[in-house]
Amino acid sequence: MELATIARPYAEALFRVARKEDLSRWAALVTELAAIGANSDIQGMAANPRLDKRQIVDVLLSLVKSEGNQELKNFVEVLVENDRVNILPEIGQQFRELKNASEGAADATVISAFPMADDQLADLLKTLEKHFLRKLNVTAISVDNSLIGGVIVTVGDEVMDLSVRAKLQRMQEKLVS
Repeated sequence: MELATIARPYAEALFRVARKEDLSRWAALVTELAAIGANSDIQGMAANPRLDKRQIVDVLLSLVKSEGNQELKNFVEVLVENDRVNILPEIGQQFRELKNASEGAADATVISAFPMADDQLADLLKTLEKHFLRKLNVTAISVDNSLIGGVIVTVGDEVMDLSVRAKLQRMQEKLVS
């Protein structure tokens, strides 16, 4: 069974709890848990049959720096009991998608030909938000000098290639055809 299918009910349950409480706080907790669960040492520990499930729960909870509550403890206990620590990264991703959907937002990655100053990024985001008709949360910014100039923006499965390299390629295709 695909990890996304297994993770979905966990992410949805967490999201229901988070909406009743503090969505931003829960988003931070889930992001933290996802990072912890992505660690190969943690996955190995969670899969170790010699460790008691209570020990695994205690270790996981001790690694969470943000202040948790009883719901977080219950969630971690259920994950450990069902041997699902390995899906924490996928739960984190799906939780983020649910949060974004509820806020009318989306995650975006930006690849730029040159490093961008904060004000340049803010201006770019304003323009992109008008195009995509929603608030964008930049999750990653990287530099690729081969773009010559401009940016490539990915939002969900949509890619906007506004680079000089792409414009040159389109011009070349028109000239050749």
